[in-house]
Amino acid sequence: MSYKLFIPGPIAVSEKTLRAMAQPMIGHRSTDFVALYQSLQPDLQALAYTKDPVYLSTSSAWGVMEGAVRNVTKKKALNCMNGAFSDKWNDVALRCGKPAGTLKFEWGQPVDPDAVRRELATGAYDAITFIHNETSCGCMSDLAALMAVIRQFPGVISIVDTVSSFSAMPIKKDELGIDILISGSQKALALPPGLAFCSPSKRALDRAATVEGRGYYFDLHEFQKNHEAGMTPSTPVIPLLYALKSKLEDITAEGLDARHARHARLNKTVREAVLDKGFKLFPKDGYGSVTLNCFTNTLNYDLAALNKTLKSKHKLVIDGGYGKLKGKTFRISNMGDETDDTIASMLSSLTAALAETPKLAA
Repeated sequence: MSYKLFIPGPIAVSEKTLRAMAQPMIGHRSTDFVALYQSLQPDLQALAYTKDPVYLSTSSAWGVMEGAVRNVTKKKALNCMNGAFSDKWNDVALRCGKPAGTLKFEWGQPVDPDAVRRELATGAYDAITFIHNETSCGCMSDLAALMAVIRQFPGVISIVDTVSSFSAMPIKKDELGIDILISGSQKALALPPGLAFCSPSKRALDRAATVEGRGYYFDLHEFQKNHEAGMTPSTPVIPLLYALKSKLEDITAEGLDARHARHARLNKTVREAVLDKGFKLFPKDGYGSVTLNCFTNTLNYDLAALNKTLKSKHKLVIDGGYGKLKGKTFRISNMGDETDDTIASMLSSLTAALAETPKLAA
């Protein structure tokens, strides 16, 4: 398949990263593995701005998202819902048999800190989940404002999905007071899918110690016990850890400030270019994602035909809308290893493909 992904995950993976995966296998209980695991921690902690451990889970992010709810919810979890993935989190909590309440917003609207305050003030909850950057609709909630509210409720453990924002912008876990920060490999980090990250606070671990039915695979205390020995609870996806090490080296070489600035710059470039064509941004003004743009299909193009042309003639694909927004919106990623040149080339291809794409009947 010789085409490039500009969808919001999985995204394009560099040749350097792919080559890193081809190193010889090592035993996951060997001293070589311990050295590899421990070498990753400082850079991962720097990315999360934390002194807490960053566990490595062989799973999608949903594994540790489900595990987090199971580990820290005793009374009731408040699930903040403003897109497909945050909506799903509520379903996950219920399927785990956890008491759960919902705080719902229209897709594309950010999670409202005042609404969170009102709900938590009821005293009904001891955990809260929300997605920082809701990829399904390109909406990024105000993380600092939300955490300022949540910190006012010391009995509430915060569980924050940063899958599509982690490493693309500063997320200062310790300063913000995030209890469980979760991310995944296949989005802003530009790694293949299959690896998840979970960084718990001491508060989260203390809560988990009092919760029954945590399971095994995603038990925070199993992760912590193995982390202290430089290992993972279960056999890890070792090739992806090699890829991660390579990627962390790349991020260090670029510098965090430069990486964050690059994502912001490329995001703005895409946004301005597509808005100039007459499309509109889908999320609420001021709350657009920094790693992708979700546009409303205001010009009523046949998005399936557009992507077919992009794939066959320009060797790239964008996303034609997720879930109930399919055909009504389209999403373009700028995350990972993209550069000014690759984004300019993609936008040139988009312009050419739009010129031969039919519009749908009103």
